[in-house]
Amino acid sequence: MRTKDVVGRFGEHVAARHLEDLGWQILARNWRGAAGEVDIVATDAGTLVVVEVKTRTGTGFGHPAEAVTLTKLTRLRRLAGQWLTEHDARVSGVRIDVVAVLVPPAGEIEVEHLRGVV
Repeated sequence: MRTKDVVGRFGEHVAARHLEDLGWQILARNWRGAAGEVDIVATDAGTLVVVEVKTRTGTGFGHPAEAVTLTKLTRLRRLAGQWLTEHDARVSGVRIDVVAVLVPPAGEIEVEHLRGVV
Protein backbone atom coordinates (compact mmCIF):
# COMPACT_ATOMS: atom_id res chain seq x y z
CA MET A 1 0.00 0.00 0.00
CA ARG A 2 1.33 3.45 -0.90
CA THR A 3 2.20 5.93 1.84
CA LYS A 4 -0.48 8.29 0.47
CA ASP A 5 -3.11 5.55 0.89
CA VAL A 6 -1.96 4.80 4.45
CA VAL A 7 -2.15 8.50 5.38
CA GLY A 8 -5.60 8.76 3.79
CA ARG A 9 -6.98 5.73 5.65
CA PHE A 10 -5.53 7.04 8.91
CA GLY A 11 -7.19 10.42 8.29
CA GLU A 12 -10.54 8.72 7.66
CA HIS A 13 -10.18 6.86 10.95
CA VAL A 14 -9.39 10.11 12.78
CA ALA A 15 -12.37 11.83 11.12
CA ALA A 16 -14.77 9.00 11.99
CA ARG A 17 -13.63 9.10 15.62
CA HIS A 18 -14.09 12.89 15.64
CA LEU A 19 -17.66 12.52 14.37
CA GLU A 20 -18.48 9.76 16.86
CA ASP A 21 -17.11 11.97 19.66
CA LEU A 22 -19.66 14.58 18.54
CA GLY A 23 -22.40 11.98 19.04
CA TRP A 24 -22.95 11.30 15.34
CA GLN A 25 -23.96 7.87 14.05
CA ILE A 26 -21.71 6.53 11.30
CA LEU A 27 -23.89 4.75 8.73
CA ALA A 28 -21.22 3.84 6.18
CA ARG A 29 -17.54 4.25 5.44
CA ASN A 30 -16.10 4.19 1.93
CA TRP A 31 -19.54 3.70 0.39
CA ARG A 32 -19.39 3.33 -3.39
CA GLY A 33 -22.07 4.67 -5.67
CA ALA A 34 -22.34 5.10 -9.43
CA ALA A 35 -20.49 8.44 -9.40
CA GLY A 36 -17.71 7.46 -7.00
CA GLU A 37 -17.03 6.96 -3.33
CA VAL A 38 -18.18 8.72 -0.17
CA ASP A 39 -15.67 8.61 2.68
CA ILE A 40 -18.25 8.72 5.48
CA VAL A 41 -22.05 8.75 5.57
CA ALA A 42 -23.41 9.75 8.98
CA THR A 43 -26.34 11.30 10.77
CA ASP A 44 -26.18 14.42 12.90
CA ALA A 45 -29.38 14.98 14.88
CA GLY A 46 -31.57 13.63 12.09
CA THR A 47 -29.63 15.20 9.22
CA LEU A 48 -27.89 12.92 6.73
CA VAL A 49 -24.30 14.11 6.33
CA VAL A 50 -22.03 13.07 3.49
CA VAL A 51 -18.47 13.67 4.67
CA GLU A 52 -15.42 14.15 2.47
CA VAL A 53 -12.17 13.58 4.36
CA LYS A 54 -8.92 15.13 3.16
CA THR A 55 -5.68 14.28 4.92
CA ARG A 56 -2.23 15.79 4.46
CA THR A 57 1.09 15.53 6.27
CA GLY A 58 1.84 19.20 5.66
CA THR A 59 0.57 22.32 3.96
CA GLY A 60 3.18 22.52 1.20
CA PHE A 61 0.44 21.87 -1.35
CA GLY A 62 -2.16 23.91 0.55
CA HIS A 63 -4.60 23.16 3.34
CA PRO A 64 -6.25 19.73 3.01
CA ALA A 65 -9.73 21.27 2.57
CA GLU A 66 -8.49 23.19 -0.49
CA ALA A 67 -8.31 19.88 -2.34
CA VAL A 68 -12.11 19.61 -2.34
CA THR A 69 -13.14 21.09 -5.66
CA LEU A 70 -16.51 22.22 -6.95
CA THR A 71 -16.50 19.16 -9.22
CA LYS A 72 -16.01 16.90 -6.19
CA LEU A 73 -18.78 18.65 -4.26
CA THR A 74 -21.16 18.26 -7.20
CA ARG A 75 -20.33 14.54 -7.32
CA LEU A 76 -20.94 14.25 -3.57
CA ARG A 77 -24.39 15.81 -3.98
CA ARG A 78 -25.27 13.18 -6.60
CA LEU A 79 -23.93 10.43 -4.36
CA ALA A 80 -25.98 11.72 -1.41
CA GLY A 81 -29.10 11.44 -3.56
CA GLN A 82 -28.17 7.94 -4.64
CA TRP A 83 -27.52 6.89 -1.04
CA LEU A 84 -30.95 8.14 0.00
CA THR A 85 -32.58 6.31 -2.91
CA GLU A 86 -30.90 3.03 -1.97
CA HIS A 87 -31.41 3.20 1.81
CA ASP A 88 -34.49 3.55 3.95
CA ALA A 89 -33.25 6.60 5.83
CA ARG A 90 -35.65 8.88 7.63
CA VAL A 91 -33.81 12.20 7.70
CA SER A 92 -34.82 15.80 8.15
CA GLY A 93 -32.22 17.15 5.72
CA VAL A 94 -29.02 16.48 3.84
CA ARG A 95 -25.68 18.23 4.23
CA ILE A 96 -22.14 17.90 2.88
CA ASP A 97 -19.27 18.42 5.29
CA VAL A 98 -15.50 18.36 4.85
CA VAL A 99 -13.18 17.10 7.55
CA ALA A 100 -9.59 18.20 6.99
CA VAL A 101 -6.96 16.24 8.89
CA LEU A 102 -3.39 17.47 9.16
CA VAL A 103 -0.90 14.82 10.33
CA PRO A 104 2.45 16.58 10.66
CA PRO A 105 5.66 14.54 11.01
CA ALA A 106 6.04 16.03 14.50
CA GLY A 107 3.40 17.53 16.71
CA GLU A 108 -0.28 17.03 17.23
CA ILE A 109 -2.87 15.97 14.68
CA GLU A 110 -5.17 18.83 13.67
CA VAL A 111 -8.80 18.26 12.69
CA GLU A 112 -10.84 21.00 11.05
CA HIS A 113 -14.52 20.31 10.43
CA LEU A 114 -16.26 22.45 7.82
CA ARG A 115 -20.04 22.01 8.02
CA GLY A 116 -22.47 22.57 5.20
CA VAL A 117 -19.96 23.37 2.48
CA VAL A 118 -22.68 23.07 -0.18
